[in-house]
Amino acid sequence: MFELIVIGFVAGIVAGISPCILPVLPVVLVAGATTPGPTRRTRRTWGRPVTVVAGLVVSFSVLILVGSEVLSLLHLPQDLLRDAGIALLVLLGAGLLVPPLGLLLERPFAAFAPRHPSGKTGGFVLGLGLGALFVPCAGPILAAITVVGALHRVGWAAVLLTCAFAVGAAVPLLIVGLAGSQLVRRVRSLREEAPLIRQLSGVVLIVMALTIGFNVFSGLQRDVPGYTSALQSHLEGSTTIRKQLNSLTGAVDSANATLADCDTEATALVECGAAPLFKGITAWLNTPGGGPLTLAGLRGKVVLIDFWTYSCINCQRALPHVEAWYQKYRKDGLQVVGVHTPEFSFEHVVANVTAEAVQLGVRYPVAIDNAYATWNNYDNESWPAEYLIDAKGVVRHVHFGEGDYSQTESLIRQLLVAAHPGIALPSPSEVVDETPSGELSPETYLGYQRLEYLLPTTGIPREVPSVFHFPSSLPLGGLGLEGTWTDNAQEATAGADAKLELGFVAHDVYLVLGGSGTVQVSVNGTPVDTAHVAGIPKLYTLFRSGVLSSGTLMLQVSPGVQAYDFTFG
Repeated sequence: MFELIVIGFVAGIVAGISPCILPVLPVVLVAGATTPGPTRRTRRTWGRPVTVVAGLVVSFSVLILVGSEVLSLLHLPQDLLRDAGIALLVLLGAGLLVPPLGLLLERPFAAFAPRHPSGKTGGFVLGLGLGALFVPCAGPILAAITVVGALHRVGWAAVLLTCAFAVGAAVPLLIVGLAGSQLVRRVRSLREEAPLIRQLSGVVLIVMALTIGFNVFSGLQRDVPGYTSALQSHLEGSTTIRKQLNSLTGAVDSANATLADCDTEATALVECGAAPLFKGITAWLNTPGGGPLTLAGLRGKVVLIDFWTYSCINCQRALPHVEAWYQKYRKDGLQVVGVHTPEFSFEHVVANVTAEAVQLGVRYPVAIDNAYATWNNYDNESWPAEYLIDAKGVVRHVHFGEGDYSQTESLIRQLLVAAHPGIALPSPSEVVDETPSGELSPETYLGYQRLEYLLPTTGIPREVPSVFHFPSSLPLGGLGLEGTWTDNAQEATAGADAKLELGFVAHDVYLVLGGSGTVQVSVNGTPVDTAHVAGIPKLYTLFRSGVLSSGTLMLQVSPGVQAYDFTFG
């Protein structure tokens, strides 16, 4: 357990420098350097930053472990605490603009403060509000803590791990607060400037509260996705740590043995044992009030569980079939549950999943499986993957990948009839099967974690801007870069004069892109399209021919665009 606590603290430090905490940095910077009342000289410039961060640690720890449960018991909306944190920041900002109001806000906490207000209690209150808005990028440890709170399994181990993580995450914030305190202390030597600084700080607090409330920072956070993700994965992904986290959450390392041995090539219904439970789900989409679903609560219905991730072209081709089944058979007892298990760091962001689910027409419930807990519980190995469960909770069919939709629908109909004898089912769906056939180019990643086809294959710099040159010749399946690129763990980011060439065999070529800018597409020297990249990272169609084609795809990429993964259809 001691090892897990240490790793939790270090993981907190990594999370504290992740892109997800960018919105709170300006607040911490100004909060550590201002007091609500009249300006006074003091030697202890570190006092207020410490109290701000202390309030954040307390608030974050309590809310992540028991906040959701308390709100549920009181039948209050889950976003109430976030809204309260925003309102508190606005109120404290107003207290800096109007000093008497600031002192009034500190008065309820006077019993815990020195006789003469120093602003420290106000800093602690500010930290409490900030803790409700503090959402570092999720890694396995933060996901496990969230799961423990959601499952009401809060024990001393969970409390210690949460505190260690929160303190670690607060270390970078404390450094920022102290830096702001020292900076403003120097300016305060000009006493006449202090009221202006305090008022400007109040404006910053109010503006930042409103920008957080309206998610103005979401674009910036998406533009710098996961620069700490590789370090998080290395730090928190060891077998020992994973086992301890599984023990903490009650998860299992492998699925039911009967399910793991299930015949995925079977064309008829089979018996694959009881369906494993949903594990580690941190959010639900398309359910009443965002509430969770359970297999026990779905007993009596035929359940189709579909594992997917939104930037996966294979999943996007399968989704219309799954959605059609849901719309056609839900009145007859079918419940579809999409389990969204992310491949890339940007797919961990619930707002991104929500937006793309709407864009893709997904109306059935979706479980957010960021920590792969449900994926592992089902011993899953593919996007997409379908698990068909009968009305008694037994898995009767498993299918990995695309295709065979008519067969899956036929089995759904058989289970519905078995559950409701005599039922009159509607006619089968008529969604066109767009599963590609024939030999296609292999999936091609650009991030160094899974980089296979880049030529030349040696001497590839990592995470630093570097100048690349195309190979002298490019075979089918080969990948070449030209100009300045930064090769990161999951993607390559274009710099000056960035170009990319790919030898492909496919009907269609897709590429997951992020950042913002343009990608000019040519095939065999002929311009065919220009992709305009903006918003959340997602899948873009670069080339569509309708027939099996081969050749060289050339991309001219503007600086700042991020290229993740080629797939083919």
